[in-house]
Amino acid sequence: MLVLTRKLMERLYIGDDVCVTVVRLEGGQVRLGIEAPRDVSVVRAELVPEREAAAGRLPRPARHREMQR
Repeated sequence: MLVLTRKLMERLYIGDDVCVTVVRLEGGQVRLGIEAPRDVSVVRAELVPEREAAAGRLPRPARHREMQR
């Protein structure tokens, strides 16, 4: 896992097509803006098991434990 420190309005790029911007820091919360092509799925970790179950796939437990830490 890569851990970065970013300040307000600073960006990071994932590959050539995804840009993540810190748009707000408030009360211990961080609000991120994510720019990605429409064909790239961006889903919160807590919704992945529901989404995979709806698609008839079983979640991968090891990966979900990592994402929730």
